[in-house]
Amino acid sequence: MSAMILVVEDEPAIQELLSLNLRHAGFEVRVASDAAGARQAVHERLPDLVLLDWMLPDSPGIRLAKWLRSSERTREVPLIMLTARGTEQDKIDGLEAGADDYVTKPFSPRELIARVRSLLRRRAPQLGGDAIDAGDLHLDPDTCRVTGAGQALPMGPTEFRLLHFLMTHAERVYGRGQLLDQVWGDHVFVEERTVDVHIRRLRKALEPAALGGYIHTVRGAGYRFSTTQEP
Repeated sequence: MSAMILVVEDEPAIQELLSLNLRHAGFEVRVASDAAGARQAVHERLPDLVLLDWMLPDSPGIRLAKWLRSSERTREVPLIMLTARGTEQDKIDGLEAGADDYVTKPFSPRELIARVRSLLRRRAPQLGGDAIDAGDLHLDPDTCRVTGAGQALPMGPTEFRLLHFLMTHAERVYGRGQLLDQVWGDHVFVEERTVDVHIRRLRKALEPAALGGYIHTVRGAGYRFSTTQEP
């Protein structure tokens, strides 16, 4: 499942450099050249991570960072500040505004990609490319394959994304609305009961290995992944 990165940068050469390197690394990229464009992009679709330039033509990037952190919808989105301002106080100001990391220009694209991946692993592990083992279940996001007790378990792309998210957040309970936002994306408008349909399909896909019980129903709350099977 490819992460979507929003690049907020007004210099065309740097914007292109970032976009090319991020796409080459397997990320989906959207770009904005100013704060107004960034707000519109976020309104249309919540990004998985924001790369934000400090100096924007219509508003300081640090003000946009504070705006992102002020909203419940965007406050958990990972944020990396990009700037030529490299003093200790500038870094403190950026971090206090809500940035998770701070990269000074000029920067190494390889180092930046490494920082992006590291931050996504910490804040959104389902967007990483690491294989996951839980009980008798093995999921490989790079090959989109799932095996249970040694046998292949074919499933649809939505069931795969749903299982990937639940496995990377094992033992936590998620309501239908939360799963829609995390798995389908908050820009997709579908009925919450759609989640129930795909949970049933996911359990059916896991049944050949007798692992359907890994998906727990928590009455009145939602669903949870646990290797302690439900009866």
